[in-house]
Amino acid sequence: MITTNVQIQILICLYLIISQTVAFMPFWTKSKKHQDITHDAILQTTADVCKLQALQQGRDIVLPVSLTVESVAEVCSSSNLAKQFQRNIDKINKHNAWIDYRHPFTGSYHFDDEEFLSGRNLITEGVSVVKYSVKQQRYETARETLGKILHTLQDFYSHSNWVELGNREPYSNLIKPDTPISNIADSDTCRQCTNSTCTANILEEVIEKRKLTSGYFGLFKPKGKCSHGGLFDPSSWFEGGINKDTDSSSHGYLHDVAASVATAATRELLEDIRAAVGDSEFLRLMGFSQTSVLCFVIDTTGSMSDDIDEVRRVTSSIIDSKTRTAAQPSEYILVEFNDPDYGPLTRTTDPNLFKEQLNALIAHDGGDEPEMCLSGLRLALTGSPPQTEIFVFTDADAKDIWLTSTVKALIEKTKSVVTFMLTNGFSFRRHRRSITSVHRQKRASTGFFTQLNQVYHDLAQASGGQAIEVTKGTLDQATSIIADISSSTLVTLFQAVRNPTETENFSVFVDSSVQNLTIYITGNSPDYTIISPSGFSQNSTVLNGTLGRIRKVGNFHTVQPNIADQTGLWLFNISSTQPYTIKVVGQSAVDFLFDFVEFSHGLHPSYSVLNRRPANTNVSLLVSMVGGDIVRPTEVFLVEASNSIFNTFGSLEEVASGQYLVTFNSIPAGAFTVRVVGQNSLSRSSDNIFQRQSPTQFQTSTVTITTQEVGTMEPGTIFTLPFTVATNSSGGSFNIRVSNDRNFKTQFNTSITLKSGVSVNDTVTLTVPGNTPSGTDVTVTIEAEAVDGSDSNYAVLRIAVIAPITDFTPPVCEAVNAYANCSGNCSLSSWYLTANVTDGNGSSVPTVRILQGNGNLTTTTVLSDTGVNVTMVIYNASCCFVDLELVAVDEVGNVATCFKSVRATEPITSTVPPATNTTNITTNTATASTARPSNQASINSAECLFLPVFLWINVGASVYQFMHL
Repeated sequence: MITTNVQIQILICLYLIISQTVAFMPFWTKSKKHQDITHDAILQTTADVCKLQALQQGRDIVLPVSLTVESVAEVCSSSNLAKQFQRNIDKINKHNAWIDYRHPFTGSYHFDDEEFLSGRNLITEGVSVVKYSVKQQRYETARETLGKILHTLQDFYSHSNWVELGNREPYSNLIKPDTPISNIADSDTCRQCTNSTCTANILEEVIEKRKLTSGYFGLFKPKGKCSHGGLFDPSSWFEGGINKDTDSSSHGYLHDVAASVATAATRELLEDIRAAVGDSEFLRLMGFSQTSVLCFVIDTTGSMSDDIDEVRRVTSSIIDSKTRTAAQPSEYILVEFNDPDYGPLTRTTDPNLFKEQLNALIAHDGGDEPEMCLSGLRLALTGSPPQTEIFVFTDADAKDIWLTSTVKALIEKTKSVVTFMLTNGFSFRRHRRSITSVHRQKRASTGFFTQLNQVYHDLAQASGGQAIEVTKGTLDQATSIIADISSSTLVTLFQAVRNPTETENFSVFVDSSVQNLTIYITGNSPDYTIISPSGFSQNSTVLNGTLGRIRKVGNFHTVQPNIADQTGLWLFNISSTQPYTIKVVGQSAVDFLFDFVEFSHGLHPSYSVLNRRPANTNVSLLVSMVGGDIVRPTEVFLVEASNSIFNTFGSLEEVASGQYLVTFNSIPAGAFTVRVVGQNSLSRSSDNIFQRQSPTQFQTSTVTITTQEVGTMEPGTIFTLPFTVATNSSGGSFNIRVSNDRNFKTQFNTSITLKSGVSVNDTVTLTVPGNTPSGTDVTVTIEAEAVDGSDSNYAVLRIAVIAPITDFTPPVCEAVNAYANCSGNCSLSSWYLTANVTDGNGSSVPTVRILQGNGNLTTTTVLSDTGVNVTMVIYNASCCFVDLELVAVDEVGNVATCFKSVRATEPITSTVPPATNTTNITTNTATASTARPSNQASINSAECLFLPVFLWINVGASVYQFMHL
């Protein structure tokens, strides 16, 4: 017989799984969720930025009534970047959900238990991390932190009584550390319920005096305080609660209001970040840049001179052909390695500067055979955006082979694709003195190469890239792959790796959205036949045939079909005596994104994206479809990398628009990839079927490594990182390896003994150099490997380094002179403004920019006779554009918005003598087009006199005082 206590526990567990949460629900409900709030706010803010940029370019844009990822990408003139935009929204949302997973009981993360000050500190400290990280171009760290602080910010409106007090606007003090949070309730706040709905449990005195409170959770709630509410909050069983997480929550009648204000608050925080970093950097944070990233990792030892010349040639060709086009790379990343040095990683958005960086490379030194290739590759993997195509150029094997598992872990985590351009096998390099000239010529003419270090082949296959073996003389014939695959819309339709080999048939369905279909086959002896959907065929011995052109160089084959109709089922028959790979790619807007996740069914039901390999018992994926509302998956399965016969199908559940939870009860024993089959329209016609596959190979593990929330690191400190290791196997001894991409000094135990089902706690300490700039991040990889090498797992963490911030005071803006003569034809008249901007601590204000306006802005920094840095501002614009909003940002990211509109009835002029004894320091000019939009109606003189001035006007002193809002 089941006891009453057990019955209660069972009911509690069931309800937890299907219903209640202590936050806006992550999914499984029709109520507004954190992901909806974040998604809507990002779409609207991003659309506003792109609309403003269009207006400044003389283009007027009407925003769609219903914003989607695809429609906003179109507004931003970047339809080909919808996938990147979706990926970054997903990234932010997943770290938003992570708070419920990792901190379900900590009041400050949810504004529970009246922890308003500590909750605000989490937000403001996180905002600083975001701003510093963007400044250092560490966008992944910025997105992760942004997602976490948005969860806390949004919970304020659901868990406090802010909306019960009648507020319908955000509480701006939550994102401003220099403002107080006052009027927090210091006495009783709630009563027991007087009816079944419990909607009037907040005391009238609290409402009348506008006291701020939030719900407490648990059995030990202070008497007289409000409860959070819900079945699993015992304190609320007789008193009700005040949370508004869903429309069925304790105060669910206010759910929509709370969600609406939370959305506005999310937009306010995004606008603050936008103001601090600028529109271009904000769009990069969201994933909008022109197109893909071009990343090279280059060996600069003595024998690489010819290879470096070829990199310069192909890069210049790509840059020249794509500059000022939609296909221009948004960023250029370069990492060089030698022996014993590697790095640094350099990045630029300027193609000409990248050319200069390549021209500065000099092949030198080398000494012994191997080089620090994997160290350079690790730096590229941690410094590039996820899913970057990385190209490695070398003619030597790796000296730092101990980093193999670390690099493989980073490949799995980032899903980046690595292609190795390998010239002349490593034994054909510095040992070439012992090889006669005739022998070398024979080897080159027969296409025979001594195998480069097998590590390169393994890593290329694990990432879905190629290990291309060519001679130095034929390298130029293989580098065309760089231009082919450096596209933001590149998708993988199919790939397979075969070792050992046998004759095998493959089939690939190509849908109508795919363009530039290309087949890559890598191997030394493949014999293949390709058959098109219409029945045309071509053998590998025919370089120009009925299907198209085949290019062969070294072990690398490229097939580019040129037949008109490529839609349908393609067949491939391949026979080879040596290992080979086949990969089918194309360009398409239809694709999928995914992450391995795990769920918690506790007080805060939520999920967390894994930073390690999934367990071998079950696998869950969160899949997002890209390409529009009519794109949906019908099947998702795991494909064993070495044998496509063994596929594991998952069960699909749509948890949000375009987002699906996929669970697998069985997992392939070895490495596997993820494949999605679906439809890209409402029709069930076979012409609308699509298939996509992840390039990256994954695998499961019996070992788990769990890390804790660690916050940020400070320069000049020793940082402790706790972690836990466990196994569901028989246990035994495991080797522990820890590395980081900044070469910070690290201490850890190198071995650990595990028993099945028993967790072992351990720590890593990192010494952070005192000169580390704020905004730097460090990627730490912790690995546990069985001593016999039979199993391993890893955990990858990205931690920001932030110096303590003591300056929370925003800059001050003060008008010096304003004049308007806006009468008659506005296009023939103009207005101008001059102002001084200073910071409270006397330091300079490095950034003053136009947030709203269509004129010319010039800033000059001078030193006053009192030793204060003053940024002098001159703004002028046509009277057809009377709106102005300036933003000033100090060294630590404090933002002052200098703007307030009043209606002037006559030309305005005001003069204040400028500061004397000044020394000119710097001058910057920002220009916004004053071109009148083609649809701009004529503006009368009264409208032209709608001159934006500022929050208050002291006429006697003739000073217009800007106040930060």
